[in-house]
Amino acid sequence: MHALLEIITSDAITCRHGFFTRKGGASSGIFTGLNCGTGSSDQAEIVAINRARVAEAMGVAPEALVTVHQVHSAKAIPVSGQLTHRPEADAIVTATPGLLLSVLTADCQPVLFHDPKARVIGAAHAGWRGAVDGVLEATLDAMEALGARRHDTVAVIGPTISQAAYEVGPEFLDRFRDEDPDSPRFFANGTGDRMLFDLPGYGLYRLRTAGIGHAEWTGHCTYRDAARFYSFRRTTHVGEVDYGRLISTIRL
Repeated sequence: MHALLEIITSDAITCRHGFFTRKGGASSGIFTGLNCGTGSSDQAEIVAINRARVAEAMGVAPEALVTVHQVHSAKAIPVSGQLTHRPEADAIVTATPGLLLSVLTADCQPVLFHDPKARVIGAAHAGWRGAVDGVLEATLDAMEALGARRHDTVAVIGPTISQAAYEVGPEFLDRFRDEDPDSPRFFANGTGDRMLFDLPGYGLYRLRTAGIGHAEWTGHCTYRDAARFYSFRRTTHVGEVDYGRLISTIRL
């Protein structure tokens, strides 16, 4: 394992997992660190090195690292082997030992799921759109199809943008209110007509409403800590042309 990697874990998940920070990677420039985003403009061979370091740290071969082509959807897919292509989806579930389920984020919520009794795991990429459309519930449904039970399942939200850093317009609140009359409680007043949205709070609410056994957030804000995390919004604010992607992983 590369000595400089930093991996955030939760005691709530008892199988091998980790929310990787940007530390310990081979990328340079605006991507400095562990950029695992194949969709970024970083050098493909450098991203491959970073992903191989992640696989090694998690005790699997690089080809066992499974990712999907994330499109901010509510689609969750089951996998039982290594993928020859990356299907469009935003969550992955499996009951197959040795597969390293992985999602990429840079402010959106990475959510790792584990049912220790049924030995089923999941990983979801949940930005605001995916969360509203039901990606977290879809992940639980897909896990149940493999034998999991939601009341036995634990979910942990990793580093994501915090409410204090997530300023949105009034039309954003309207979209949420249309979906659920209770959702305005996840918005606080910002400057002028701007609002501050609590993405991890909303994610926890959706998980608990869905009947999950336990859900928590690690408490890390991607926007506030540039040394440890990539952030799409921070990159936009400082005028950089692209941004790295953090990887979050789980395996049986």
